[in-house]
Amino acid sequence: MQPEGQATRPAAARRPTLRQVAARAGVSASTASLSFSGDPRVAHDTRERVLEAAGELGYSGPDPLARSLRRGRSGVVGVIVGERLGYAFADPHLLAVLDGLAEQVEALGGGGLLLLSGVEDSRRAVQVAQVPLDAAVYATCGGPADSTLDLLLRRRVPVVGVEGPHHPGVHLVDIDNRGASAVVARLVVGLGHRRVAVAALPWLLDGRRGWLDGARRAAPGYDDCRLRLQGVEEVVAPTAVWECAGNQREEGERAGRELLADADGRPLPLEQRPTAVLAQSDVLAVGVVQAARALGLRVPQDLSVTGFDGIDTPWLGEAVLTTVEQPATDKGRAAGRLVAALLRGEDPDDVQLPVRVRRGTTTAPAP
Repeated sequence: MQPEGQATRPAAARRPTLRQVAARAGVSASTASLSFSGDPRVAHDTRERVLEAAGELGYSGPDPLARSLRRGRSGVVGVIVGERLGYAFADPHLLAVLDGLAEQVEALGGGGLLLLSGVEDSRRAVQVAQVPLDAAVYATCGGPADSTLDLLLRRRVPVVGVEGPHHPGVHLVDIDNRGASAVVARLVVGLGHRRVAVAALPWLLDGRRGWLDGARRAAPGYDDCRLRLQGVEEVVAPTAVWECAGNQREEGERAGRELLADADGRPLPLEQRPTAVLAQSDVLAVGVVQAARALGLRVPQDLSVTGFDGIDTPWLGEAVLTTVEQPATDKGRAAGRLVAALLRGEDPDDVQLPVRVRRGTTTAPAP
């Protein structure tokens, strides 16, 4: 008997079941389930009949919580991105990586991607500790001393790193950052440049910008920044390395002004300024070009500039950036395939993807 004062739940408010949908469509419960999962073994007419019955009953699909409990998986892949989450939507290269990753994760039939900030704080620690994750992907290299990584590995969550972190237990999708940067450095040296500077990605994500000196380099840095700088130094000793606080055009502009202008904001004399700036990303390179133009310097007649990534750079107008092209979408797909293999209980090999140097119109013989 219903306690006094407590209303009986109306039958219409109860969630319809898959069995009810199957009965209404005249099929078995297993066929109805396969229809919702998009299984190609179900005939088109049968699937349409099941979906029509579901619509009539107000059935929106299998309960995701119950399904995850049956499968022993949440269907969620955590994606850790560098800097704050807004960065994931501002970096064209990272967007392409995430697109490729999402494509593969969706094919697993899971719940999708959960973006986690690369900024270490108590909130992210709580998320990583409590959120049920099938796997985790470091989409932007991963820090050299990331406490989150230790937590994930202790939880036995499979971890994939895109260009890092290079750590036992992490399966990698990598490129030859060092070798590609050395090729770019040889290109500009072959054009007669001897005063070569570098606009670097963050050595660490601590908000610092400034000259990258020996004391800073004594700390373990991000793999992409460290390896790309090592590649340059195999070929030429940079006259200066400016570390940017983030991978934004504004940071590239700041680097350009610091490398090319004096304290009063005037261009340095030719004999004192670099004739080539090698930027560690295309976004930074665009900022360097914009800074040079604002100072009245011509690119490439007065200054050669190179980048790294191979993204579209509409901010440069008709100029085509000399850069390292890397397969961003394929990096994401490869990471997704590694996730799938790990969830099958396999121990897949790391993946090394090819890159190539594209000669554009932002490099020319040294003035």
